[in-house]
Amino acid sequence: MAQATTKFIWEPDAATLERANVVRLMRKHGFESYWELVARSQDDPEWFWPAAIEDMGLEFSRPWDAVVDLSRGPEWATWFVGGKVNIAWNCVHRWAERRPEAIASVGLGEDGSRREQTFAELSRDVTRLAEALVRLGVSEGDRVAIFLPMSPEVPVASHACAHIGAVQVPIFSGFAAPAVAQRLQASEAKVAITTRTSTRRGREVPMLEILEEARREAPSVEQVVVAPWDELVADSPGELPAAKLDSETPYLLTYTSGTTGIPKGVVHVQGGFLVSIAREVCYQADAGPDDRIHFVTDMGWIMGPWTVVGGHAMGSTLVFAEGAPDWPQDRLWKLIESEQVSVLGISPTLTRALIPHGEPQTDLSSLRTIVTTGEPWNPDPYRWLFEEVGGGRCPIINCSGGTEVGACFLSPTPAIPIKACSLGGPALGMAMDVVDSNGNSLRGEVGELVCRKPFPGMTRGFWRDPERYLETYWRRFPGVWTHGDWASVDEDGYWFLHGRSDDTLNIAGKRIGPAELESAAVGHPSVAEAAAIGVPHDVKGEVAWIFCVTTPGTRADDALAGEVADAVAGDLGKAFKPDRVIFVSALPKTRSAKIVRRAVRAQALGSDPGDLSSLENPESLEEIANAV
Repeated sequence: MAQATTKFIWEPDAATLERANVVRLMRKHGFESYWELVARSQDDPEWFWPAAIEDMGLEFSRPWDAVVDLSRGPEWATWFVGGKVNIAWNCVHRWAERRPEAIASVGLGEDGSRREQTFAELSRDVTRLAEALVRLGVSEGDRVAIFLPMSPEVPVASHACAHIGAVQVPIFSGFAAPAVAQRLQASEAKVAITTRTSTRRGREVPMLEILEEARREAPSVEQVVVAPWDELVADSPGELPAAKLDSETPYLLTYTSGTTGIPKGVVHVQGGFLVSIAREVCYQADAGPDDRIHFVTDMGWIMGPWTVVGGHAMGSTLVFAEGAPDWPQDRLWKLIESEQVSVLGISPTLTRALIPHGEPQTDLSSLRTIVTTGEPWNPDPYRWLFEEVGGGRCPIINCSGGTEVGACFLSPTPAIPIKACSLGGPALGMAMDVVDSNGNSLRGEVGELVCRKPFPGMTRGFWRDPERYLETYWRRFPGVWTHGDWASVDEDGYWFLHGRSDDTLNIAGKRIGPAELESAAVGHPSVAEAAAIGVPHDVKGEVAWIFCVTTPGTRADDALAGEVADAVAGDLGKAFKPDRVIFVSALPKTRSAKIVRRAVRAQALGSDPGDLSSLENPESLEEIANAV
């Protein structure tokens, strides 16, 4: 690796550049600089997206008549108009023809069990399940709920839906029955796919029982398919060809929790989702047929479909792990060693949770790329991941987008130097900007993250609620997607996130994102995790409270609270010294280890927290209430 300057934490060496997928694309089209390619992709999307499709080898069974149709406005753009495509063909069947013996997926159970499947086997199983779904009355456009742990059944179920043009509705495998019922009802799912039980942290999770309880409130569900489904597919010959679907055929309906009690149903389509996700896994994560990808996630979060669609579109092997990544504490590190994982996906919060358990004691030399997403980084955990997990040689591809984006807005690539905690810059094809309250471009200051042009992976709206979609993203600055994140661009053109703009604190007229307060708190050696919230104050308007989880063996007392408060003030200025530092044993998190800050604030203030069905540890809320 080239010697990194103090400005950059990592720089690509000649070998990295030689093998990078994005460098291949650059050379093919005569670009000397990656940033020149980014600019061209933003300015001329009708050139870029076909060029990327050709380079990635994605296949449309019928060519498109137009790359994009903006006749209904940017909010309702459609892509690859008139084209025919199928995600199952691109992710499974074509690889079964060309690399039949290559391993498509590996499944690891908490009990130590291991299963693997070749692309030929996956193609057969996908086709046979697709035929069984057709016999159950599922046709193009019908919704099929997928309520499964991260196991080899996941890609079979997902690609089987794509094979026939059904709309899959992935449901977080940790949900209780009421949350499952809500999603079954809202999507009007016709069939649900689950397994009898799964295991997490050594405990049996009765998934079929949960689904059946939910089904009592969801009359649309006519059939339940239970894995393993050997008996169901016994009469399936495995001959049904993948449907040739219009590019705009709905593919995915996934629900994202918001600050209100009603989750948003996000719709993605066959063509746009495939192309956007494949572009990200190809050029940002730099994955290919020789890679083995493991992302610590769930199909109920967008990074689950990201892995299944993007990884398999690139012909990569996907490693699925049922259960918790930190049970036992070194499970993730042993998994990387045993399965020779080359692309790891992990969240900042999970990284922070793993640090107290010590440095990995396994051989992680197979790692080539680390992908992170979910929230802004703190410097110390970022460096720990880079040095102790990546060995100082793996680029951290810190990307940011969202369920509604269907991919990322911002991301570095292995073709550019990387700054610690940065997101590099706009992802290919994304016309990103940072703006002030009037919509004017900002540089060197924190502003709203926006996208000035539509893109193939963006949601085609919220399920049966177009007005909410427009209000959420398009009304603030007409014709411009406003994402709800604070961002900034530094003097070198590198982009950084500063948290959700709707989480922003306004302390005595000074605005600050919670991520900056949390980062300063975590900078104290006795603080492992932190969540900052704004609390109303008669004089200052708002003050900061920071809820902290200490490192093991630390005594959480008033003296330590004072030290943490002083550390925050030392980093950010006296004006931002927290009014209270409160110690708790755990912060409320989703199973993907994302801290749910709005739940902390609602519990502290006694207000409505909105949808909390995604929480893995709801008991943490009671402790927060008692601590306040």
